Amino acid sequence: QVQLVESGGGLVQAGDSLRLSCAASGLTFDQHAMGWFRQSPGKAREFVATISYNGRSAYYADSVKGRFTISRDNAKNSVYLQMNNLKPEDTAVYYCVGEGYSSGGALYDDPSLYGYWGQGTQVTVFS
Repeated sequence: QVQLVESGGGLVQAGDSLRLSCAASGLTFDQHAMGWFRQSPGKAREFVATISYNGRSAYYADSVKGRFTISRDNAKNSVYLQMNNLKPEDTAVYYCVGEGYSSGGALYDDPSLYGYWGQGTQVTVFS
């Protein structure tokens, strides 16, 4: 059974940084692209970032480009999201996601392509 467990969320001031972690089990981790989505109350689910199976390519939403960095450590079956210069607009539950099928290195922001989802971790940014 595939499990994705997020950690690292919290309450921070605008301009501060957080590092989210996602520990994966039950899948061949180095064969799947991984990513992050987020959702705030009253808002639609939003793509944040994704990274290829080998960590060589990454793709970001325009709203976080230049501030967030996604990375992975296949030896640890983990994916990370370094969030810098956080803004109140970043407040959301952040979900770790795993690609359902191998894309051969291609990256997508379509949530239907990610078959595995974690339970989420809350990030709250105050001004």
